Amino acid sequence: MNLFFKRLSLTGFAVALSTAGYAADLPAPVIEHVPEVPVVGGLYLRGDIGYKFYNDPSGNFNDPVIGDLRFERESMDNAWMIGVGVGYKWNKYLRTDLTVDYETPATIKGYAECVGCTGGGFSEEYTDVDVWTVMLNGYIDLGTWNRITPYVGAGIGAAYVRTNNTYSITPTIGRTDYDGQNGEWNFAWALMAGASYAVTNNWEIDAGYQYRDLGDAKTVKLHDAGSGETRVEWDDLTAHEIRLGVRYNFGGRAAAPVYYEPQGPISSNF
Repeated sequence: MNLFFKRLSLTGFAVALSTAGYAADLPAPVIEHVPEVPVVGGLYLRGDIGYKFYNDPSGNFNDPVIGDLRFERESMDNAWMIGVGVGYKWNKYLRTDLTVDYETPATIKGYAECVGCTGGGFSEEYTDVDVWTVMLNGYIDLGTWNRITPYVGAGIGAAYVRTNNTYSITPTIGRTDYDGQNGEWNFAWALMAGASYAVTNNWEIDAGYQYRDLGDAKTVKLHDAGSGETRVEWDDLTAHEIRLGVRYNFGGRAAAPVYYEPQGPISSNF
């Protein structure tokens, strides 16, 4: 009987050792640490403010009675702008957005030969111009270094150019005001360059430069001049813009996967 119990004890001890060895052969789960990175593509919103430095436009007045007048010493005030937009980042390098901008009124001034004035001379021509612009833009992000991403881009769209507060000052008559305003849509385009800084994975600060061509501006009809059915036209409304904005990128981070190493064959000595 004692011999039977001894053999039973040895058998149990061998089974326990075999179970422990089998458990030791099982691999422990390995969790890989993958750094979190922002999602590459996605929707974003943007808002911008800026300041426009206008180039000198070209003014003229073509009337069948007065004739063809080409203005001299034209100038245009600078203006502030504010804009909003929605865009999409397609991949690491390409994104597009649709923007709507408004710029504050800027005064255009020019000098025209005063036809019919005693002693000749020049009249001073004034009008205020404000602009709404709708633009579809495309950008190429050139890469990211220390959270800074430089880019270049271009845009096409339409500009609603509105004139108001039109008047002229002549040596003999003095000031003549023309009532009303006139607005027209023009083809517009832009070239741009800048850089963004990623404050967080969702928020970016954008600083950039744009060159914009907004077409031309036409005043109300000058009923007190010439035939009374002709407008002053200001051609080549172009500007250099310095812009500062923010972008909010929708979307979170990529999740770190959890996986187990593949098991190899399990062997036993028993």
